[in-house]
Amino acid sequence: MRTEAIDPPGITWQRVSPKYVTVRLVQWAIGNLVTVIVLALPLILVLLGWWRWPPLWLAITVPAVTLVLAIWRLLLIPRQVRAIGYAERDDDLLIRGGIFFQRTMTVPYGRMQYVDIGVGPVERGLGLCTLKLHTASPGTNATIPGLPAAEGARLREQLAARGEARLAGL
Repeated sequence: MRTEAIDPPGITWQRVSPKYVTVRLVQWAIGNLVTVIVLALPLILVLLGWWRWPPLWLAITVPAVTLVLAIWRLLLIPRQVRAIGYAERDDDLLIRGGIFFQRTMTVPYGRMQYVDIGVGPVERGLGLCTLKLHTASPGTNATIPGLPAAEGARLREQLAARGEARLAGL
């Protein structure tokens, strides 16, 4: 991944688990397949002759375009997962992600109020978790999804200890 423009020099990024692709695929399937099916209902009703509006071309175009966009998003999922990374430094934690719109976030340890771990049913089945960092700013959306559960627990304890030390001024 070419992020030299926004990455600090000399950083070794830790990647999330490749199993996280499966979590994202399940999320994709639930969201997109239901959407395509619902948008295809008018087409089915028009083809059966039970409904005269919308015109046939519109009844075909809407689900077809939605399906093409859904497949495009599906193809991007493995690359999006590979783009997620984090790096622990002495005074802060770096989190990055994104393919087209790349983002690198710095969260100072002294600003962390608490560290939370969440696990959904698919993540639990794969032994993964999502780490969430909470700061005083409600705009901070610092999450690291797709961590192996053991690494998530280690990181939670490590970040909480560093945050307490920085907050106490040590």
